[in-house]
Amino acid sequence: MFKENDLVMYGKTGVCRVLKIGTPDFAAGDSSQKLYYFLKPLYNSGTFYAPVEGEKIAIRPVISGRKAKSLISGIDGMEYESFNTTSIQQLSQHYQSILNTHKCEDLLTMVKSIFAKGVEAEKNNKKLGQIDKRYMKMAGELLFGELASALGKDKDDVEKMVFDKLGEAFS
Repeated sequence: MFKENDLVMYGKTGVCRVLKIGTPDFAAGDSSQKLYYFLKPLYNSGTFYAPVEGEKIAIRPVISGRKAKSLISGIDGMEYESFNTTSIQQLSQHYQSILNTHKCEDLLTMVKSIFAKGVEAEKNNKKLGQIDKRYMKMAGELLFGELASALGKDKDDVEKMVFDKLGEAFS
């Protein structure tokens, strides 16, 4: 169970702070009196209520600062896979399956893979496809938010740091 002020990764929302644990107003009449996490996204607006027990949406602690540093420093040697297909549906399913793991390492691998795909496309005077761009943005939002909160840095600074390391890896 998480505690108040813990930082968690909540599904596709990204990093959230646990504001409190209790019963929200909408569940006050419920005889089961389930406990909920009151979650405030760090990089979006709104508040989310996630049941403490039996959650269908993935919720996990944010990685440690040490793990974040290790991931970033290991970008050069990280294995990656350039997934190519002519089927938009297959490409979307492939990327969605990676997002659904909810693992920071997988998101970084996905970002590196799409980055490599873009480098290769550029060499052939082509552009990265819209599906690749869309999933790069989705994975990046989750990845950079988590790394930034783990390192206590600005999200934009972490994004620049990661893309600089990727640029070095493919130059």
